[in-house]
Amino acid sequence: MDYKEILEIAAEACDDKLAEDIVALDMKDVSLVADYFLICHAGNERQVQAIARAVKDAVEEKGIDVKRLEGLEEARWVLVDVGDIVCHIFHKDERAYYNLERLWGDAIRVPLSVGQEG
Repeated sequence: MDYKEILEIAAEACDDKLAEDIVALDMKDVSLVADYFLICHAGNERQVQAIARAVKDAVEEKGIDVKRLEGLEEARWVLVDVGDIVCHIFHKDERAYYNLERLWGDAIRVPLSVGQEG
């Protein structure tokens, strides 16, 4: 399964749980952390947790290992590490504060079939 398929699976899981402003960034040329970031947010902690669990379940259902899941308890910024792809699921306030899209402004946006703005 290639990166685009995995991004789409994760993005669809986010969209199914009503995540907002779903964005994928190609990080290969700008970071050693991961090849791709998937970023989204929700308005409250319970929804952040639901989105993170949905992403985890969706990729595992396709036989993809989740390397790490961090921040689920606090649910302000949850990382779902799927190897070359890291999903960042933010509480709306934290997303505005950390503004990863601006921080990694050199990254190219990857088109998604769901939820992408701008």
